[in-house]
Amino acid sequence: MKPTEIKNPEYFHKVVDCQYACPAHTPVPEYIRLIAAERYTEAYMVNWESNVFPGVLGRTCDRPCEPACRRGRVEEEPVAICRLKRVAADNKGDVKAFMPQGPFTSNGKRIALIGGGPAALTVARDLAPLGYQIDLYDDQDRGGGMMRSQIPSFRLPENVLNEEVNFILDLGIHTHFKTRVDSLRGVLDKGYDAVFVGTGAPKGKDLADLPGRWDSTGNIHIGIEWLASVAFEHTQKIGKKVLVLGGGNTAMDCCRTSRRLGGEEVKVVVRSPRKEMKASPWEIEDALHEDIPIFENHVPKSFVTENGKLVGMMFEKVEPKYENGRRKLVPTGEPEVFFEADDVLIAIGQENSFPWIERDLGLEFNQWGLPALDETTFQSTVPNVFFGGDAALGPKNVITAVAQGHQAAVSIDLYCNQQSLTERPSPYTNLISQKMGIHEWIYDSDVTTDIRYKVPHADKSLTLKDRKKEVELGFSQDTGFKEAQRCLNCDVQTVFSESRCIECDACVDICPTTCITFTTNGEEEDLRTRLNAPANDTDQDLYVSDTLKTGRVMIKDENVCLHCGLCAERCPTSAWDMQKYLYSVTKAGNQCGILQELTT
Repeated sequence: MKPTEIKNPEYFHKVVDCQYACPAHTPVPEYIRLIAAERYTEAYMVNWESNVFPGVLGRTCDRPCEPACRRGRVEEEPVAICRLKRVAADNKGDVKAFMPQGPFTSNGKRIALIGGGPAALTVARDLAPLGYQIDLYDDQDRGGGMMRSQIPSFRLPENVLNEEVNFILDLGIHTHFKTRVDSLRGVLDKGYDAVFVGTGAPKGKDLADLPGRWDSTGNIHIGIEWLASVAFEHTQKIGKKVLVLGGGNTAMDCCRTSRRLGGEEVKVVVRSPRKEMKASPWEIEDALHEDIPIFENHVPKSFVTENGKLVGMMFEKVEPKYENGRRKLVPTGEPEVFFEADDVLIAIGQENSFPWIERDLGLEFNQWGLPALDETTFQSTVPNVFFGGDAALGPKNVITAVAQGHQAAVSIDLYCNQQSLTERPSPYTNLISQKMGIHEWIYDSDVTTDIRYKVPHADKSLTLKDRKKEVELGFSQDTGFKEAQRCLNCDVQTVFSESRCIECDACVDICPTTCITFTTNGEEEDLRTRLNAPANDTDQDLYVSDTLKTGRVMIKDENVCLHCGLCAERCPTSAWDMQKYLYSVTKAGNQCGILQELTT
């Protein structure tokens, strides 16, 4: 194998598994160390540079970082990355002074944002400091989009959302709330230099063809529409017996909200097995904690009404059969099951809806009704129209919408400056030695043995009476510190210098995971079988040195390295060094923000 090109910015980025898994590539270990140092303001700002909504995401993120966490390879639970983000947000203090300060010198360009959700707000946050005039159009009376209409207040308090939305609007955004855009042509005719569409996936899927669906429409609701009606206080009660159809996070929000609006017997009914539900495991756990049963493997067959009034639903029991990796739901032959219901909430998925986009503009759509986009630039077939969030590539989550907003903002800035959209700005990276002495480091390198700490919850006897009372209470500063100490500092890299190595193998002897091997070189497939511990996970790279004096090479399996630093402490010649790797996806206009300030 050739020596590893550690100067390639993507090499060490991939090694920082949590950051690599985050769609917005938030520097997770960096902000966790800042939390441990009680530097909450800086920890918040490092988050804000990447994910824009630390307080929101510290409560509601889908947490793609946590399954990737290296801690989960040595014990059962990963670091509570998401909840540590909330620790930074809850203790941040006054952060306004660290944010871009307007008014900004105009560059003469005007941008229209259609929709006020996380993707559009991210575009606004990135472009406003560059001098763009930003006009934001939304049919709601406040910004936030789906974060406001679809995430219940008991998960995301309104004051948290308002604060973080206003951080962006206060940058001088021209807001046009309570304004429904019913024509893309009408927006384009206003002479904007670029238009960004971030309207989400506003159409909930229905069971329109199910027998009885239209016999009692007043008690059968589309989940996302019902949640929005509750959020804007148009709906304040529901029947005592409620059925929620679906197994995603929206279904969990619907059932838990129902409990707070008068539902005494709330049931979730899902077609799939429990283990295949799309809802996050913690959302399912919270629903079960609130005494909401989940009935798996039940397929809806019909709505049942009596004298024009909904009384329940019939379901067919099925079981999953798997052939060639594909699942098929097969009827068990048992009698159909009847569940009583005063109301039914349908939460079986969401779809995009673009009736307001004229089909003669040259904007093409694919077979799923989504705009035909370049998935890197988010540019549509109309060159000055860009998309992001659920409106772009289909329903995902808040952090994905933010990531797409960042990339769309880069594209809009390049487009408005008549530059190639495919020549993207390089990320900001840095490698900084952590050495203070031969065996001393700037950071705390000790590996704690603590298991994951649990986030305290308010008593459900109180939360079920008030839909706005937050359930999760968040970590205290003390518990947040202890949880932060569980981080393995995966961004502090083990950097090897061939010229200093005397091949004493001391690092091999002391490595607790047997991830270092000195051996003759070979092809990767062969090398992986000849290491001190076989490296079977090909998704993670091998760190390969140049040829040493004996003709051997040093091979380190990045997959199992704990970044404990023992190799660097033991090495008598400092051939190993612990160097902190910082990676920040460059924003529009090559903005690097606070992460650069912290490292210069």
